[in-house]
Amino acid sequence: MRGTQAPLKFAITSKGDETSNTLTQKIKTYLLDFDLQYDEDTPDLVISVGGDGTLLYAFHRYCRRLDKTAFVGVHTGHLGFYADWVPEEIEKLVIAIAKTPYQVVEYPLLEVIIRYINGGREAKYLALNECTVKSVSGTLVIDVEIRGDLFETFRGDGLCISTPTGSTAYNKALGGAILHPSLEAIQVTEMASINNRVFRTIGSPLVLPAHHTCMLKPVNDVDFQITIDHLSLLHKDVKSIQCRVADEKIRFARFRPFPFWKRVRDSFIAD
Repeated sequence: MRGTQAPLKFAITSKGDETSNTLTQKIKTYLLDFDLQYDEDTPDLVISVGGDGTLLYAFHRYCRRLDKTAFVGVHTGHLGFYADWVPEEIEKLVIAIAKTPYQVVEYPLLEVIIRYINGGREAKYLALNECTVKSVSGTLVIDVEIRGDLFETFRGDGLCISTPTGSTAYNKALGGAILHPSLEAIQVTEMASINNRVFRTIGSPLVLPAHHTCMLKPVNDVDFQITIDHLSLLHKDVKSIQCRVADEKIRFARFRPFPFWKRVRDSFIAD
């Protein structure tokens, strides 16, 4: 729970369409009327207005202060997994933010470290949904190591490494399992693997616990297209791609229960 000893500092990220921008301005005006502080640099609470993509953008904008910032989402389009609130509930949400100490719920993230052949430098990323690895041209051929041991040599279109919260996104489309977001795990899912008399992969998603590291090592000298959530990056001279459950977590501000399995049902099954 957040204490009430200091005025809460908030920021708002909008999807950018007319509906979201109008709602953003309304929320900002209401919260300022309650004597809360608008602070885009060091907010205690970030309100995302739009869809899941908007919250992903907000997450990456504030990923350097995850231990100090909590997120809450308002969806202005289709139902989102990261958005608890709808536009008709704005007054209720504003009063809750201004008057109610919120509960913080923490969910695991994916840490991706890319190391290069020339050594010295490395790139570290955090993903809220997933990381995907593909070859820029042709089939991806890459060794998959788990806890330092070679598990398989993968050949196919690519690999998707997802968080539990991201398991309902691209991972699900690839046939991966839906994991409850409270689980400390990552999931490795194949994209169109090659399986014949010569080549063989496991052919099933792998769910790895927090103390297991997955290391991807290129077999040949190719360039890689690596995505971190919505960010697409070209990487050359890659030596290895290390994936594990991150030490950092994302913090969501909860003002009421968030029934995950109901959200899954409403998104994929219910009429």
